[in-house]
Amino acid sequence: MSEAARLMLLLALAGAGVTFLGSAAIWLMDPQRRLQRALKRVLKAFPEAMLLSPPSGRGVGFSFDSGMLAVCWNNGGWCLLYRIEELAGAELLIDDQVVGRALRGEPSRTLDRAGGAAESVVLRLIFDDPRHPDFDLDLWTRSDTMRRVSATPAEAIAEGNSWLARTEAILRRPKPALAIVAAPPPVARREPEPEEDEDQDQDELPF
Repeated sequence: MSEAARLMLLLALAGAGVTFLGSAAIWLMDPQRRLQRALKRVLKAFPEAMLLSPPSGRGVGFSFDSGMLAVCWNNGGWCLLYRIEELAGAELLIDDQVVGRALRGEPSRTLDRAGGAAESVVLRLIFDDPRHPDFDLDLWTRSDTMRRVSATPAEAIAEGNSWLARTEAILRRPKPALAIVAAPPPVARREPEPEEDEDQDQDELPF
């Protein structure tokens, strides 16, 4: 093989390697896959129910086997982990107006709008956590140019409605009872016996 042919072969192999590495990096850095990996890492298992918003870098996932729920943002850079029973409800907002709601202890509110034009569709999860009481997940915004899970506002509303139904089903589940630890029985205290007089303990000596 001539030097020129050998050089062309090496260049071709190098180009193929660079292309492969670039494709692998693009695949790994895809926002949707990054969110999936973050949820799987936090939940210690692949979520059985998951809703992602790659353009906003946010997502939510449930693991019913472990009884945990996780939310993440910043493309999975930040995550919060909750127990499923900490979920207090969910709201569906269209153009900043609540059109559907499922809250613990309250009757569910069905959708007032089933479709039509919308500028934004947002699912809001509400938690029993004073530090992080809610989490907003954009299902549709007209200003975004990246494709979302829901391609149209009607699909986003339908997706949000299904998550309201899922939340309502979770809220109907009884909360796990707290384990009650029985207190140990009281220990009977024994009063100390009075010390006997040494003079009485000694035997009388005969005269």
